Amino acid sequence: MTNPCIICVAITGSVPRKADNPAVPITVTEQVESTQEAFEAGASIVHAHVRNDDETPSSDPEKFARLKEGLERHCPGMIVQFSTGGRSGAGQARGGMLALRPDMASLSVGSNNFPTRVYENPPDLVDWLAAEMRTHEVTPEIEAFDLSHIFKAKDMWDRGQLVARPYVQFVMGVKNAMPADREVFDYYVRTVHRLFGEDAPWCAAGIGRHQLELNDWAIGAGGHARTGLEDNVRLDRGTLAPSNAALVRRTVEVCARYDRPVATPEEARAILGLRASA
Repeated sequence: MTNPCIICVAITGSVPRKADNPAVPITVTEQVESTQEAFEAGASIVHAHVRNDDETPSSDPEKFARLKEGLERHCPGMIVQFSTGGRSGAGQARGGMLALRPDMASLSVGSNNFPTRVYENPPDLVDWLAAEMRTHEVTPEIEAFDLSHIFKAKDMWDRGQLVARPYVQFVMGVKNAMPADREVFDYYVRTVHRLFGEDAPWCAAGIGRHQLELNDWAIGAGGHARTGLEDNVRLDRGTLAPSNAALVRRTVEVCARYDRPVATPEEARAILGLRASA
């Protein structure tokens, strides 16, 4: 039986600038064009942030609305996942775009350290974001920066706070948070299967130089993969990635090494239990 691999492309994020890599898409038009190329290369999920014209992070629902409209027009069937991360805004502004009903949204369920700051996700805000996702039928992707976040997701699922069985993404390689450690990764996989079922889908993201490493671990272990310029702006130490699509194509090559077909958007929706595309 085949086990298609879902590739998520994180196109922009809140940190990388044009000075880091000119290929980082900042405007809505750039983001749509970059995503379309990544979609055609094999990505079935787009993880999206929006930016102001000066490249600073934004949580402006109007920008998200224009981005969603462009993505749905140019990337038919692709799963649109909005970020509710803390770098883009404060408090409930982080979820102001959920009323647009994207297919998915990221949900960080606990706090942890980042390179120069604390990534704060207080319980009352986590509960509010989860409630907004339920109200607007948005499926959360749990961004797990720590083992405790996986257990918190299980608690929220047991309490009926989440729309569906959690889709957990391990984020590894952030300075001052969880390093890219293979034994920890393997334990995360076992923990997800123990808490959510042997057939529970999961994903992994590696930051910076760990991106390809985590792609390899996740795809080889039967999970799904995230790539893109948000997490890593290079193909290797001396080479900038020319596009999001280039990083997607590299991930497709890893899938081929493990004899895993790349999931189509329709297959990805079925694996994750999402509604059909419009």
